[in-house]
Amino acid sequence: MTWQATLFWLANMVCDTVGQLSFKAASLSADEADGWDHWKRLAQSPFLWIGIFAFVFEFIFWLSFLSLVPLAMGLFVGSANMITVMLGGRYFFGEQITPWRAGAISLIAFGVMLVGWGHA
Repeated sequence: MTWQATLFWLANMVCDTVGQLSFKAASLSADEADGWDHWKRLAQSPFLWIGIFAFVFEFIFWLSFLSLVPLAMGLFVGSANMITVMLGGRYFFGEQITPWRAGAISLIAFGVMLVGWGHA
């Protein structure tokens, strides 16, 4: 991958991770409310709006990235976002990383390395 494609990919990954983690935080902040109050709390959560803006920028970075790499390569390399979201869930929300998940993270990381930089 070129340095530009790598830069867009990293920006996409950061925005996706921030967006996913922000939506998780927003959902937890409104967890105790029911019905309409739940939705009102979500709308008032700054995490919801951070997540929305992060996904808007992710969309821009993703299109920029795909304009520089073949689609098949982009999809494989884009799956690395699962790694950062899982690690962020562990760090920020105390979610468990089981041995199966750790193995999956390792396989995804290895696959991304092979697909993304294996035939530069």
